[in-house]
Amino acid sequence: MDKIIILDFGSQTTQLIARRIRELNTFCEILPYNKFPEGDKDIIGVVLSGSPLSVYSENAFLPDLSKILGKYPVLGICYGAQLISHTQGGCVKSAGMREYGRASLSILEGSCQLLKGLEQNSQVWMSHGDTITAIPNGYRVVGSTDTVKYAAFESIDLPVWGVQFHPEVEHSLQGRKLIENFVVGICGSKKEWTSDSFIDKTVAELKQQLGDDKVVLGLSGGVDSSVAAALLHKAIGDNLTSIFVNHGLLRKGEFEEVMDAYNAIGLNVIGVNASERFMNDLKGVSDPEKKRKIIGRDFIKVFDSEASALKDIKWLAQGTIYPDRIESLNITGKVIKSHHNVGGLPEKMGLQLCEPLKWLFKDEVRYVGERLGLPKKLINRHPFPGPGLAVRIIGDITPEKVSILQEVDNIFIGGLREWGLYDKVWQAGAILLKDRSVGVMGDERTFENAVALRAVTSIDAMTADWAELPYDFLKFVSNEIINKVKGVNRVCYDISSKPPATIEWE
Repeated sequence: MDKIIILDFGSQTTQLIARRIRELNTFCEILPYNKFPEGDKDIIGVVLSGSPLSVYSENAFLPDLSKILGKYPVLGICYGAQLISHTQGGCVKSAGMREYGRASLSILEGSCQLLKGLEQNSQVWMSHGDTITAIPNGYRVVGSTDTVKYAAFESIDLPVWGVQFHPEVEHSLQGRKLIENFVVGICGSKKEWTSDSFIDKTVAELKQQLGDDKVVLGLSGGVDSSVAAALLHKAIGDNLTSIFVNHGLLRKGEFEEVMDAYNAIGLNVIGVNASERFMNDLKGVSDPEKKRKIIGRDFIKVFDSEASALKDIKWLAQGTIYPDRIESLNITGKVIKSHHNVGGLPEKMGLQLCEPLKWLFKDEVRYVGERLGLPKKLINRHPFPGPGLAVRIIGDITPEKVSILQEVDNIFIGGLREWGLYDKVWQAGAILLKDRSVGVMGDERTFENAVALRAVTSIDAMTADWAELPYDFLKFVSNEIINKVKGVNRVCYDISSKPPATIEWE
């Protein structure tokens, strides 16, 4: 199958490049900048990502581009464009000040495949502190802005292009068209990467990989593990056993609701209610990282105990998706986040690891779930943190606090569904704040809990904007919470975007 390789130099938007390519039904793979897979006959093009580094600095990432230039079509984005210029005889210098924001791209006269069909003076997004002051011999400029002369350039003789802006982000209004020009028009993608093709290929691979072996899977009730379970069930049937652990920090009624959904689609699921164990171990713990570690440790112990009671299990399956693996790669010396799945269990239990969704982004997981016939309520669920409500309760965890937050969350999420807003936001939830506040109910002074409501819009959670929910809805849901949830006298709405804030509070 056709494949685009994205060499990652540590940019925060590398995943967005991959998403744009996948949207064109084209498979792509993100690899560290120095791990180009020579000899892979499926490669039809290469993208060089951006980076927080400078190409002229001592710690710059400077791979040998002779392995790709002239052998594949190449598109350099920001640092990638600077790298092409710097290594081929051009010049890159500090711009004196960082350029961050919108710019207007003037397309110069002449034929350029990369910019074909783009409108003149289209908005593009800049994010750089260095600028190209000279392009190499044998290259020509094809696009400029008011402040960047070499905003886009191409080789005269080789299939090589560079752009100083970021076509992968939403703010570059015709960025998708530029990427399509490269992937389809220049690289010649046959656009064979679809949900149906993924299912057929993966089911065949799972049958070959697993044979008659038995597999255990840890279910969370979320989209990823549910789709992984459905895919494995399609491949190996009852040789898959799934375990769903209730740590007592799920949403109201979620354990029972999810178990019913799994049973309805024929999955072999063991439900384990370990709420008391988790609550006891979390007693008095306020530090967010300690809470996460306790929940992770207890989950492993409970899962291991249940899985060990099963006979002849040879594989552990996980709902790992592509962003999990990308964010665990050490590109610049810093890991964005540790792998959130059941770390350590395969070695501990002597099992082999199976990750059927390891090439998919979240939206692709949902598409596959739809094609597999999973209930929409399962596959369209908002992301929910593995530690559950523990990271939405600021401070220590008590059964009373969990109960209060479950009620608040139930009213908020139910209200979003009732008002037709649930599918318009990426993720929503309620947070129980640590401090209490003064209020008045009837003729009495109260000193009770304050809660914050959080709803964001996003494409993939790398960045997120707070959702501009209607005032009438916020008024309605605030009144419902204060009137119906004993112990709450104040409701706030979080209007912070990511960055600088995060989606979750802990």
